[in-house]
Amino acid sequence: MNLKRKDILGMRELEAEEIALILDTAESFKEVSTREVKKVPTLRGKTIINLFFEPSTRTRSSFEIAGKRMSADVINISASTSSVVKGESLRDTVQNLEAMAADVIIIRHPASGVPHFLARHLRQSIINAGDGTHEHPTQALLDLFTIREKKGRLAGLTVTIIGDITHSRVARSNIFGMRKMGMQVNIVGPTTMIPVDIEKLGVRVFSRIEEGIEGADVIMALRIQLERQNQSYLPSLREYARLFCLDLARLERAKPDVLIMHPGPLNRGVEIAPEVADGPYSIILDQVTNGVAVRMALLYLLIGG
Repeated sequence: MNLKRKDILGMRELEAEEIALILDTAESFKEVSTREVKKVPTLRGKTIINLFFEPSTRTRSSFEIAGKRMSADVINISASTSSVVKGESLRDTVQNLEAMAADVIIIRHPASGVPHFLARHLRQSIINAGDGTHEHPTQALLDLFTIREKKGRLAGLTVTIIGDITHSRVARSNIFGMRKMGMQVNIVGPTTMIPVDIEKLGVRVFSRIEEGIEGADVIMALRIQLERQNQSYLPSLREYARLFCLDLARLERAKPDVLIMHPGPLNRGVEIAPEVADGPYSIILDQVTNGVAVRMALLYLLIGG
């Protein structure tokens, strides 16, 4: 099957069959990164634009590496180097990029809904690399890929997500994707950081970390999204760490073969203890590695297949 869409805007829109197709395609592309010459001609002649209005290390670099490993021409544009700083509207900026015959535009923006707005006005494929507090679909896809790679399946697994759920686009995309793939999702965090009525998404809510990770197959820690908060949701980071930091003592309540994940960047000692982040159950760096393969798969399915 092929993808039924020209854009990747969120996990909410993707069907389970499409998610499985992306993961299967990524599996075939992962081998490219193990070669001595890490390059295939799949997207030769294609132009990819990374348009990032927020800081990024993993996502931006991963998309750039994915494009270059498939022989595409990759152009990186940040907010500070675009004409937006001169007063040009975002729509005018991207329409100029469209006029230059780019094939796909990958965008990260602090305002929720920007990728959807662009997808309605541009012929090119749009990939959402994170929009405000809304979604981060490629992160969820690489998380699913990594879990399936390590566990051999997705359906029936229990995943616990700990942290600032309200402001986390990663949490939202993962909940949509994991539920579609037959996984049970637990969320844990301060009540001030749990969205109202989130149970309607089919998740179980816990206010104590010890209860939330009981019997979990996978635990994902999230950082506190201070840059997206216009008020105080916590007494202090020290208080948060005391109640919700994932440490070795708390980890004993999970399954013996539990996987530890984190989308990054890590705040060691706040949401995750160093000995857990660097321990034998951690697959945090595997997530980063697999991000390249998943983004290669998306580019191929959108503009190369």
